[in-house]
Amino acid sequence: MRQITITLCTVIILFSCNDSKTDTTATTDSTKNVMDTSTAMSPQMDSGAMMQAWMTYMTPGDVHKMLAKSNGTWDEDVTTWMEPGKPPTTGKSTAVNKMILGGRYQQSNHKGSFMGMPFEGVSTVGYDNAKKVFQSSWVDNMGTGVMNMEGTWDSTAHTINFKGKTTDPSTGKEMDVRETFTMVDDNNHKIEMWSTQNGKEFKTMEIVLKRK
Repeated sequence: MRQITITLCTVIILFSCNDSKTDTTATTDSTKNVMDTSTAMSPQMDSGAMMQAWMTYMTPGDVHKMLAKSNGTWDEDVTTWMEPGKPPTTGKSTAVNKMILGGRYQQSNHKGSFMGMPFEGVSTVGYDNAKKVFQSSWVDNMGTGVMNMEGTWDSTAHTINFKGKTTDPSTGKEMDVRETFTMVDDNNHKIEMWSTQNGKEFKTMEIVLKRK
């Protein structure tokens, strides 16, 4: 809702700047600043072109349909490495995927256990039509931060290659994270994650998903 509201406000301001016949000498300094900023954002576009660009931006396409193919319930085998070179922890969880907001984003709800404790996580994955990149966010009950990543599609490997930032609880600072999300086929997926600490990248997680 917040993103749609911001977009609508931007479009309205831009329309006003292009269609207004008001004498600019009578414009207040604050309004003139808004108009100058809007003109700089889109110096050549008329209101019709801006509306078309916005419609293209908001309309789900083939990539969103590809995400929708993963809707449903999935069993997950989870392997986690807490430190490089140390034995991993294994567990099982379940993910339920569904498209939301008119097929624009896929929301995944994960439930299982981790180190003997109940685990819940929620991810949102979308494809930005303007930037031509996948975007994802992740939150869970094992932390209080939000992990955000962007990624590109490798059509040969059927993989989204994500990169982003998350908080390192041991230092309170951001660290680089990397994820590969491979759509092996319609019923089998694989997620692998790496973190970079002290300049060294190591694998932290592997999830093998099978459609239920």
